[in-house]
Amino acid sequence: MSDQPILDKDTLKEAIIAQLKDIYDPEIPVNIYDLGLIYDVFIEDNFEVVIQMTLTAPGCPVAQTFPLMVADKVREVEGVVDAQVQMVWEPAWSTERMSEAAKLQLGIFE
Repeated sequence: MSDQPILDKDTLKEAIIAQLKDIYDPEIPVNIYDLGLIYDVFIEDNFEVVIQMTLTAPGCPVAQTFPLMVADKVREVEGVVDAQVQMVWEPAWSTERMSEAAKLQLGIFE
């Protein structure tokens, strides 16, 4: 966590996405960004970050702890002043949200 933002918002967003790609779903061996669990990344003018994300299912066993872990990892990105995760359940997650790379990795062909 940094006290002084040193990046512009576009560069910071790229760094945040790179960090999100290093976080893997505990049940599916794919990072949460390519899995489509990240719905949006907002960077406020004061460089606080809000991540809107979902889980593969509302009853996911990590539903209580995973968002906090994601926020903690985002706070590690240089330039991020603070981060919070908002859980979003609508629209519900589906395999259609996955990147092509993630679908190939899991053998999902549509």
